[in-house]
Amino acid sequence: MMQEDIKLIDLIIELVDARVPLASRNPDIDELGRGKSRIVLLNKADLADAACNREWMAFFENAGIFVLEVNSKSGAGIKAINALVQKACAEKIERDRKRGIVNRPVRAMVAGIPNVGKSTFINSFAGRACARTGNKPGVTKGKQWIRLDRRLELLDTPGILWPKFEDPQVGMYLAFIGSMNDEIMNGEELACELLDVLQKFYPDCITQRYAVSWKEKSYATLEEIARSRGCFLKGENLDTRKAAKLLTDDFRSGRLGRITLERPYLL
Repeated sequence: MMQEDIKLIDLIIELVDARVPLASRNPDIDELGRGKSRIVLLNKADLADAACNREWMAFFENAGIFVLEVNSKSGAGIKAINALVQKACAEKIERDRKRGIVNRPVRAMVAGIPNVGKSTFINSFAGRACARTGNKPGVTKGKQWIRLDRRLELLDTPGILWPKFEDPQVGMYLAFIGSMNDEIMNGEELACELLDVLQKFYPDCITQRYAVSWKEKSYATLEEIARSRGCFLKGENLDTRKAAKLLTDDFRSGRLGRITLERPYLL
């Protein structure tokens, strides 16, 4: 469907999660958007490490892609998008002008993986509730055109995950941010993987949030978190499933602090 629609559009606006900017990009978009103007929006930028946001901005700019930090929920950065759209499509607008075509709106396809915040972005950008939103993947099932003003029309598309992950770490990162169905994941394994990444980049966030010390094994650290937060089953048995959900929820909501899990200099 997106391949059929691509000939109708001038620009692809791709939302990615600022905490995992590469893992949250569908690699098919690069091929799909060949020859089209491109904007990448680092969404949920307020949850990501500010210094890393700047590094990722430079990374995409060096690749010839226009980029902007946004927070669709709060509306931060949204007002700057119109000017960026005009800049990204300046050549197309000038070509139209030379042909005598004026006031033709730029048509932009909004793309992104499930649960990256596309519908929330569109509603924030449009200033009205024109796209359904949800805190789980798969809310947008079909496409819809949304006319924002005389200068811009948006094509909303369903969030698409590619059928196979070449790198299992990509799948893990997507599970961390909630772009995969939690019901198919082992919550304790996911939490232990997250602890391994956090220990590498942000060890203080766990000690400060839960008042625990790091253990040699990540599962032992998870047990410490369960003990610290009073996660018990009957008797004195630790409820590590509950502690795992607590940890992933704290990460996703930003209660662990501003965290970025991918770094451009490690590519």
